[in-house]
Amino acid sequence: MTDTYMSIGSNVGDREGYLKSALNELTKNLVIIEKVSPIYETEPVGYKEQGRFLNAVVQAKTELKPRELLKIINTVEKKLGRERLIRWGPRTIDIDILLYGDVTINDDDLKIPHERMWERAFVLVPLNDIAPNIVKGGMKLSDIVESLPDKIGVRLYKRDWYKVV
Repeated sequence: MTDTYMSIGSNVGDREGYLKSALNELTKNLVIIEKVSPIYETEPVGYKEQGRFLNAVVQAKTELKPRELLKIINTVEKKLGRERLIRWGPRTIDIDILLYGDVTINDDDLKIPHERMWERAFVLVPLNDIAPNIVKGGMKLSDIVESLPDKIGVRLYKRDWYKVV
């Protein structure tokens, strides 16, 4: 079993419902949810003409290989109505693999660690809630988050929203 961290986000319809549904679907596909961060509400990044996002990060264990996990994620996103019409546009659900054990992949369709995770407060703040001791470049995640200029835009929305079984 490999530890993996995934970010989840939604800014369409029942945003919290989509986050819960995504995790429920993942657990049906050889993904064991270990920890779930609080949900944060954030402004959109990239394409600004859309509603606010709800974002969270989960720690999970899986026997799936990274590409198998990506395939499951794409299936879950499609099942929950994800449409890729506008880059960084509105979406019912977005699931990204942030980290997968100590694996590094740099392919066109899969990058682990996620290529922009270290730049995004909406990823690092919730990741810090469940894994503050992750280290990048000799710095603990908790110290990296402390120095983020845009963390003020990541507002706590809800704690204890998903029951880990």
